[in-house]
Amino acid sequence: MSRFVVAEQGHVVNILAPVDINGGVSSDVFSMKDASHATIIVQVGVSAATCDITVEECDNFTPTTHTEIAFAAYKEETADGDTLGSREAITSSGFTISGNNGIFYVFEIDAEELTEGYPNLRISFSNPGASVIASAVAILSGLAYQGDQTRTQIA
Repeated sequence: MSRFVVAEQGHVVNILAPVDINGGVSSDVFSMKDASHATIIVQVGVSAATCDITVEECDNFTPTTHTEIAFAAYKEETADGDTLGSREAITSSGFTISGNNGIFYVFEIDAEELTEGYPNLRISFSNPGASVIASAVAILSGLAYQGDQTRTQIA
């Protein structure tokens, strides 16, 4: 049986520690340099409202310029569930997250989908107007360099 050891064959980037996203929040910017794919897992623990979420390609870590992009998403919007729905093509406008507690989303993005000169990504939440606790982690795969220690992808 084939296996994928995330800590050695991938790179885990904690792009948004659990936080109240009320007021609108963007994750840390991370680099896709030397990675061919990013899987972003977004978790919503406690939700009192809904909001929009987008994925943005960025020119640098500041970012100076950022643009919303289309991406693929798998959704688990049943409270405390663990079964993802089928793959959905999400437009650059993003989508509205569910107001349920204990939900999560998986986003899939290939490096070849990014615009030349925009090698970085981040996610952004619009203002839900109420308390919503969320977090996100990116898992980079198809790395040019692999091993039991990885270099930083966030600066």
